[in-house]
Formats: sequence, C-alpha cells, structure tokens
Amino acid sequence: MSKLPVLGITMGDPSGCGPEITVKTLLHKEVYQKCNPVVVGDAVTIEKAARVAVKNNTIKVHPVNKIGDCRFEYGTIDVYDLKNVDFDKLKIGKVDAMSGEAAFSSVKKVIELALAKEIDATITNALNKEALNLAGHHYSGHTEIYADLTKTKDYSMMLACDDLRIVHVSTHVSLREACDRVKKDRVLKVIELAYTTCKKLGIPEPKIAVAGLNPHAGENGLFGREEIDEIIPAVEAARTKGIVLDGPLPPDTVFSKAHGGMYDIVVAMYHDQGHIPLKVLGFQYDKTAGAWQAVKGVNITLGLPIIRSSVDHGTAFGHAWQGTANELSLINAIEYGITLAVNKQ
Repeated sequence: MSKLPVLGITMGDPSGCGPEITVKTLLHKEVYQKCNPVVVGDAVTIEKAARVAVKNNTIKVHPVNKIGDCRFEYGTIDVYDLKNVDFDKLKIGKVDAMSGEAAFSSVKKVIELALAKEIDATITNALNKEALNLAGHHYSGHTEIYADLTKTKDYSMMLACDDLRIVHVSTHVSLREACDRVKKDRVLKVIELAYTTCKKLGIPEPKIAVAGLNPHAGENGLFGREEIDEIIPAVEAARTKGIVLDGPLPPDTVFSKAHGGMYDIVVAMYHDQGHIPLKVLGFQYDKTAGAWQAVKGVNITLGLPIIRSSVDHGTAFGHAWQGTANELSLINAIEYGITLAVNKQ
C-alpha cells in the first residue's frame, strides 16, 4: 500500500473514558505503522487525558484546524481542535450537556471530513445518550446520527469480536417495536448488507446465518408466525440473488455455531439478541480485581457512504479519568477501520 489511510477518531464524551483510551491507543506504535490517525475533538482535553493515562508523560499534542497540517508522527497526537470543551467546567464521570454537545460536534465534524474525502475512515469513541439529548440532539445513538447526517435510509449495526460478526435488523427500539420491524424487505436488506460487508472484509464467499425471532425459530408456527410470514421469504429471496445462507435458525444455538466457524456472520432480529452473545465473548470481568480485564468488540455501521467503526462499550463514567480504562476495543475498531479503508482503495 503506497499511502496509509487517514483515520479520524472522535474523542467521545469528554466526561467519560474516551479521551483516556484514545491516548493509550495512540501509544501503540503499530497504529502509526498501519494508518495516519487524527483525533477530532478538544486539544486541551486530550492533553489533560495524556497526563492521566501516561506516567512520566512525554506525549505531545499537536492542535490543527485542517487535515493537511497533521504530522502523523508517533509520539505526537494530532488533534483537529474544535475547542469544544471548557475544561474548568468539565464534570468528570457525570451526565452533562456541555459534554453531550462536545461529543456531538466531534461526530458531526468527523462525518463532514469523511464526506469531503479528507479522511478515509471514521472511528468513534463512546457518547452518552442522555447527555446528547440534554444538549438538544435527539438521537438514540451514533448509528442514527450517521444515518441522518449522511442521508442514509438503509443501514444496520454490525458488532464483531474476533471472528464472530452479528448484524441487526433493528437496534434502539422497544422489544415490542422490534418484533413489529421483522418484515421481509428489512430482513432481506440486512442480509444484503451483511453479504456486502463480508466481501469488503476480504471474505470471498460469505456464509450467512439468519436467526429466528421466536424460541426454536418459531417451531413451524407453534411459537409465532414471523419466521413463516417474513423471515423465510427474505431468506428465499436472498438465495435467488446468489447469497449463501441458512435460516431461520434457533437463536439459542446459532451464535455458538458462528463462533465455532460454521458461519461468517449472523443476522440477528433485534438489539439484545445480537448484543448479548457478542458481549459475553468480548467483555471479561474479573470479580477478584473488581475490574474489566478485557473489553473487546467493534461496532460498525453498514450501508453508509463513509466508513464508521466504533468501540463497543459505553462511556464508563464510573472509571473515567482514573488511568484504568481499557483501550482494547478502540484498537479493534481502528483495525477494522483500516481493513475497510484499504479494501475500498
């Protein structure tokens, strides 16, 4: 590859763990060997976070107001400086409108940079939905912000941890509404997004599993008709397009099969159906230590005109600005962003 992809990394909610794990991630020299990273957010906040994250801190923060001024040198963190945090008023570990606004403006700017092709991929740290709404931005999360600001109609959330990949028919809606959203056209669209994304990730012949909605995938209508009326027709329509897939399969076994290598990706019908198995695999809590020992996993928005990969965890207000936040999920997100950007070139 003649040119390293440029990745824009949002700082996330500054009251949370985003600034700290961003600094820790950019201390990994191999990140700079694979991409050119630039943080989008507040330079002062990143500088303060470096003092918390690194003992005997020698890291430099380089504020810029255009991508062309970035140095992309290990040991120096380039920050596209929005000056969107009054650090003296920052409420660490708490829901706050200023932090919600800062998180939103960072996301908005990174999207603008990607749409203008000034960066090759966007990587997002966690924001707090309550803080976002307090700031007057009434979205249920990153996925909806990206869809709105890029004017994308057909999109979906994909979670990934190691070789387990899960894409969702619906996410941030009530369980009652999630059931109502299981319709043939939507299931088929998500299957197509899953197939296309696997190809972009370098999987030449993706094998897709489609989960059922009901226990035992409906048991031939005994436990519900969504499989018969909506999911099976979507699966059959996908097969006519040459997509290799199985389903609907019982949700209580399909994820284990995918984790074991039988499938490249699973189409889940709603938020928790997909999130729970992924996080059981990727999130490892140590009771003795009283802390998370590993927080792996990536959140990718499919169907967008730009690349968006994200950490798969929240703002961790309870551990923010203590020097203990785990950067593994952000590293995973950057790796996925690099792969997608390189394959797009």
